[in-house]
Amino acid sequence: MNWLWAIIVGLILGVLARAILPGRQPIPLWLTTIFGILGAIVGNAVASWVGVRHTSGIDWWRHLLQVAGAVVIVALGTPLYASIRGGRRRERA
Repeated sequence: MNWLWAIIVGLILGVLARAILPGRQPIPLWLTTIFGILGAIVGNAVASWVGVRHTSGIDWWRHLLQVAGAVVIVALGTPLYASIRGGRRRERA
């Protein structure tokens, strides 16, 4: 069941990251989820490094770091995906 939670949290974090970033991110939903999962991993690592991974109550700092990680990964991964796919997709008339 841990993999299911990772997918759900990754989807939520990826969608939040796309909403925070300005403009349109032409990436598919599956890649948004993967970027969100990677953002959660990065956020947890930074929270552990800073020393705020486990706090009493809700781990607000850890969650903020996870969202920030997802934003960074979506911001860096979107142009990379676009360059791999051959630039912008052609819009239909």
